[in-house]
Amino acid sequence: MRIATLTAEGRGETDRLLAELAETLIAEGVKAAGIVKHMAHESQFDNGCDMHVRVLPDGPVIPITQALGAGSDACRLDPAGIAASVAAVEGGDLAHADLLILNKFGPEEAEGRGFRSAIATALEAGVPVLVGLGMGAQTRAAFDEFTAGMAEALPAEPGALAAWCRAGRV
Repeated sequence: MRIATLTAEGRGETDRLLAELAETLIAEGVKAAGIVKHMAHESQFDNGCDMHVRVLPDGPVIPITQALGAGSDACRLDPAGIAASVAAVEGGDLAHADLLILNKFGPEEAEGRGFRSAIATALEAGVPVLVGLGMGAQTRAAFDEFTAGMAEALPAEPGALAAWCRAGRV
């Protein structure tokens, strides 16, 4: 079982690193599955809490947040958008991918939903998994419980990330 996490400092840095890594690896012929942040999308909110994800390797792009109106401080995650992105990944050829990249193990996964089954499917098929992981203690604890502490933490360095991914190719 090969699973690793990436936690980069700075707002949006994990998303940027994973999106650029996916582009590089796909250009090299790596059969990547999963989702990364669609970096061309510009958030409508000052806090950047408006996200679209790109299903790997080549789309579609799916919005995963919803507009809740000015002044709302509630979670903007859109359950329908998350469900659509999960379905797109799970409906692909996950078992024959070289790598599964997920932009984030977040609240949905911490609660037992989201991409947990895709992660498990990939690992059972011997597909390495690279996941963005935030710094929140509850999410980290849920991830550690889910993976039985077997995940490797990778440095936020493009070369190290690419080397780990390339080492997992069959």
